[in-house]
Amino acid sequence: MDRRLFLSLATGWAAWPRTARAVARPPAPRRMRLFNVHTGETFEGIYRNEKGPIARVIDELCIFLRDHHSSEKTQIDVGVIDFLADVLDAVGETRATILSAYRTPETNALLARTAFGVAENSQHIYGRALDLHLGSRLRDAMLAARAMQRGGVGWYPQSGFVHIDTGPVRNWTLEENGLDRLLEFDGRRLRIDDKGEVLLGPSRPLTVPERLELHDRLARAQSLARVGTSRLQP
Repeated sequence: MDRRLFLSLATGWAAWPRTARAVARPPAPRRMRLFNVHTGETFEGIYRNEKGPIARVIDELCIFLRDHHSSEKTQIDVGVIDFLADVLDAVGETRATILSAYRTPETNALLARTAFGVAENSQHIYGRALDLHLGSRLRDAMLAARAMQRGGVGWYPQSGFVHIDTGPVRNWTLEENGLDRLLEFDGRRLRIDDKGEVLLGPSRPLTVPERLELHDRLARAQSLARVGTSRLQP
């Protein structure tokens, strides 16, 4: 081979970008293990492979993450599933317990009227939010989620859960005991009839002590809300 040609080829090879010579590795499949505390259902499987989200599995997740009050489902944002998967990886966990996922506008309105910390235009309505529990790594998960700057992260230490969503990046914390229990007055116990009457259970109206308790909680919530409700968009 001509010496000048050899030197030219050798120089060209040395200048070739390292990334071009490296063998591209496909993204690893993403696996999810979830437990729904309301329905008792579990989900375990790969929801994303090297080609992207697996449509059949995402459909299963949409059912799994349905509104447990009405059993209605919506198209869950794959981004919030990826967010959760990355949080689990960050803290070395393999499983999460889901406390709340999709909510119909009706369910969300009920919660907004009876529990502090529920935004009227919640990301749950759009299938972009999850409330979850991770055992002893819950605080670490909250810190990891906030560091990712992927959306909203709410920290509810007294109730023992973290809220994540793919809405605007923002953080909030509710530490007051009793005011952050979004599931305490939920649709399984509390509902409002067509006349606006607050009922407990299938048909029984709230007793006077129960009404006083609810009104007291809401009054204290409104007082606390003056401090920072502008930051609350769960």
